[in-house]
Amino acid sequence: MDTRVTSPAALPFYQASGNEIELFEHAWRNRLPLLIKGPTGVGKTRFVAHMAARLGLPLFTVACHDDLTAADLVGRHLIGDGQTIWCDGPLTRAVREGGICYLDEVVEARKDTTVVIHPLADDRRVLPIDRTGEQLEAPDGFMLVMSYNPGYQNFLKGLKPSTRQRFISLRFDFPAGEREEAILVGETGCDPMLARQLVSIAHSLRALKDVDLEEVVSTRLLVYAAKLVKVGLSPIEACRSSMVESLTDDPEVAEALMEVVSATFGR
Repeated sequence: MDTRVTSPAALPFYQASGNEIELFEHAWRNRLPLLIKGPTGVGKTRFVAHMAARLGLPLFTVACHDDLTAADLVGRHLIGDGQTIWCDGPLTRAVREGGICYLDEVVEARKDTTVVIHPLADDRRVLPIDRTGEQLEAPDGFMLVMSYNPGYQNFLKGLKPSTRQRFISLRFDFPAGEREEAILVGETGCDPMLARQLVSIAHSLRALKDVDLEEVVSTRLLVYAAKLVKVGLSPIEACRSSMVESLTDDPEVAEALMEVVSATFGR
């Protein structure tokens, strides 16, 4: 299980698009859980990191996956030195210590895993730990945040209504042109003209109708391209490696995407 715990630090760069910062702060003050939905690479995780630092809270991040179990979140007994020791999982640690527990791409976890969060995500705000007999009450400084990509949802992968309706929700989408350019400049320090060109390519690729792609180019991939250009790679090669080859394994589709890149930067 990929789990990261970060302490409050300098604010990670984040370019707001609306009232999401205000809504997050209201949710935290009113002890409400938050669900963030949107495509891959549009800043959901960065937003949570920004808000944790802004509020001065530790951040417990869990990257969810198919094999994630309730024990991975809550904790388990471990055997060492001839004795059995209880080891808290990241969710339990966040409840004990206070802070934000962030379940990234929660629909990737097994459905029975998310049931463990139900008592935390309603007005009870408790975490029962069956194996130790504890029932932890979440402190005022605890907040539960989850994210997922609705584009991956199907009848096998989706949030149960009983889970979804315990959360207030924020929808993220690809940034508008000027905001996406500002993100690239703020994140990488690249030339504004390069940011404008990369965003123009992204908009063209996202609008393609005759190319079969599972995902379209994300803001994250644009940041990668800008960083590569800044250290000396040609814009065309930067776009090929960071965007085109990341989006498809099909040589013909890749060539079609490169035509859009070449139309912007030349051959």
